[in-house]
Amino acid sequence: MRIQQLSELLDYVATCRIEMAQLYSRLHTQADSSRVKLMLEYFQQHERHTTEKLENYIDEAPKKVLDTWYKDVVFEDFIAICQKTSMPANMSEDDVLELHLNLDNRLIGLLEKTASSSATTETKGALEDLVRVEKIQQQRLVHSSIRMDDI
Repeated sequence: MRIQQLSELLDYVATCRIEMAQLYSRLHTQADSSRVKLMLEYFQQHERHTTEKLENYIDEAPKKVLDTWYKDVVFEDFIAICQKTSMPANMSEDDVLELHLNLDNRLIGLLEKTASSSATTETKGALEDLVRVEKIQQQRLVHSSIRMDDI
């Protein structure tokens, strides 16, 4: 996928987050383990919450930042990856966490790549702040997942 404007990129990332939630919902119906199901439910909620936060960010961001143009920002078809991903019914909690981190890191990497190619410091700073928030949320999710093991 070729991305030209920052607003387009952020909309795409929000759509990717929804696709991740749908993937986790699909895997939830296939999973055997109740603990894995619980984890997948948590990940679904996390992705929906992250999407909502991102959409709020888009609504509140300065128009001149959202209107920033880019050339040569190309990203894999993330939605197709989510739609094609499958796991066996006996998937483990570690398998699910590994899948999530793989997908999450791809989206964070896209934001980092875009930040590094931003022409203005305002746009670069906004994207770097977004990356920082995404990484903090990722750390919290991992910690919460690890705490699930203690239950």
